[in-house]
Amino acid sequence: MPPRRVGGQPLHPIYALTGGTYVYGSYPDIDGLFQEQAAELDRKRRDATLHKIQQLVHDKVMYAPIWELAFLNGVGPRVQGSGLGLISGHAYSASYEEVTLKGK
Repeated sequence: MPPRRVGGQPLHPIYALTGGTYVYGSYPDIDGLFQEQAAELDRKRRDATLHKIQQLVHDKVMYAPIWELAFLNGVGPRVQGSGLGLISGHAYSASYEEVTLKGK
């Protein structure tokens, strides 16, 4: 099921509701409002309820995205020096200017 939209922005229950995949703690009032909007047939009332939910999530700062680095680096047979580790503490290959290729 695709996420509900509030003002063009998706509201992801997996981040904000009890039982959501990435939820660590939740609020009963938000859970109740989500159930209320799910049963609401009037589009304007549902939209207003979703706006309330979004405002509560924002006010309570429930969502803090965390960026997970995916260390996508590759070394092939044509590369003379990979560039990995040339910059200490840098997770990726050094700048492309530093990468050299083997001769043919």
